[in-house]
Amino acid sequence: MLIKVKVIPNTVEQKIIKKDKDEFTLKIKSEPIRGKANREARKILSVYFKVPLSQVRLKRGFKRRNKIFEIINK
Repeated sequence: MLIKVKVIPNTVEQKIIKKDKDEFTLKIKSEPIRGKANREARKILSVYFKVPLSQVRLKRGFKRRNKIFEIINK
């Protein structure tokens, strides 16, 4: 399943906001330096969808706020 995620880095609290069936906004504490924000976003999504971290992949938007993640349900 592919989902659209808007990542907002450098926030005080971590929060996931569901906007639509496959669209989310993530507020994360990490800075967007050397992939820290992407790694934190993957961790939050793996907990939210209750899948292992290895089943959450960043498909598009490595250097952008708007990203597309793939959640692999086995």
